[in-house]
Amino acid sequence: MQIKRIPFLSRVAINMMVGLFLSCSFSAQGQTVLQDSIVTQRLQVLRQSLEKDKMQTRLWWYGWLGAYSAATIGQGVVFFTSHDKNTRQDMALGAATTLLGAAGQFISPFIPPKEPEDFFSMPENSTDERMKKVLAGEELFREWSQKERLALSWQNHLMTGAVNLTSGLVTWIGFKRTLWDGVVNFALNTAITEAQIWSQPTLSKRNYKNYCRKYLDAGNTISYTTGINWYIEAKPGGIGLKVVF
Repeated sequence: MQIKRIPFLSRVAINMMVGLFLSCSFSAQGQTVLQDSIVTQRLQVLRQSLEKDKMQTRLWWYGWLGAYSAATIGQGVVFFTSHDKNTRQDMALGAATTLLGAAGQFISPFIPPKEPEDFFSMPENSTDERMKKVLAGEELFREWSQKERLALSWQNHLMTGAVNLTSGLVTWIGFKRTLWDGVVNFALNTAITEAQIWSQPTLSKRNYKNYCRKYLDAGNTISYTTGINWYIEAKPGGIGLKVVF
């Protein structure tokens, strides 16, 4: 049996190829571990933020719906049991106004959402699944922060102001009361609707701004790519390095 010695330059080339293979493999593994840790951290932040948003939204929505509904029922009861004309007029108008407030909850941007439940149920058993979940959570986070901005827009104040002004005019002109009675009606309803608007959740807007500053604007990004596999192939006349994406 004859043993052929590998020339010195060939041995050097082989050592360089093996060294390159090992360094690339360790580098790829290190990047994967680092990226997966970032993904896991971001998932935790998204879960906590969206869970808080969901709880605050439900508290605000059901709280105001319950208050408007109770006010409507209470004023309706007084309307049917009172024999005083002015009282019946005030209760009828008040019940109509609070009924509109209750109906407005169903067209509000802050109807308790179902999207967070879909996000929470997404699988996260692999790096790819966790990355997909991060992207879905970030999109949901962004949409919810935009809803908070829309809820405080001037259009919302204008719409409720128009209803309150109408109520005041009906009290003053329609019921033939004094101007002061109309002003008091308008001021009282405005105080209630402004409290409703300014008590709307704003946590998501602040949290999303901080999230972007920490993860998206600071270059701390993740790449949604599959793994990279490296192979050394023995071929006639030499050794080759194969990279599969």
